[in-house]
Amino acid sequence: MQSKFEKVKAFLFDWDGVFNNGQKDHNGSSLFNEVDSMGTNLLRFNHYQRKGKLPIASIISGEKNAASFMFAEREHFNSVYYSVKHKATALEHFCKDHKVTPAEIAFVFDDVLDFSIANQVGIRIMIGRESNPLLENYTEHHKLADYITACDGGNHGVREATEVLMGLTGNFDNIIDHRLKFSKTYSSYFTSRNSGTTKFYTNTDSGIINKRP
Repeated sequence: MQSKFEKVKAFLFDWDGVFNNGQKDHNGSSLFNEVDSMGTNLLRFNHYQRKGKLPIASIISGEKNAASFMFAEREHFNSVYYSVKHKATALEHFCKDHKVTPAEIAFVFDDVLDFSIANQVGIRIMIGRESNPLLENYTEHHKLADYITACDGGNHGVREATEVLMGLTGNFDNIIDHRLKFSKTYSSYFTSRNSGTTKFYTNTDSGIINKRP
């Protein structure tokens, strides 16, 4: 995983079952928590501190989820792909849009709909759940994940995933020290991160299009 992670330039996240337990409110949205949010921020800062530039960060979801839109804009992710039922189509668009290869992507996911991406990208972290042991066995047998979290989506699985990835670099304590002091390096990262705007894409009969929800 260490050698594969050195190539990573982009982070992709599924939403339902990853940032949450998959439950929906009356508006059809599923929420997130600040513990996982901080994990994504530290992970991106880790990349910035090591590589000198921001990583690409995006969400790819099969649903239309208002909370994911708000999160992505607040955190200045590059993009959100929503209502994409065959996620490999979003991956193809994402790679062309950002001029990256699948091997340069780390993907955090949880379920069957995500396998079309997981079987292509460089680093795959699956959010674990006690309720699907057969699916986890399938994932392991078909080598679709490099790591399966102990924590599920309702218990900060994203934070576990991000800390595992940061741990691969041996740079975790340094990142925490910079964030603690709000160092010049962190301040530079934060300013650069917050200068970005989020694009929204969805799938139509003619392919992926830029469309704000």
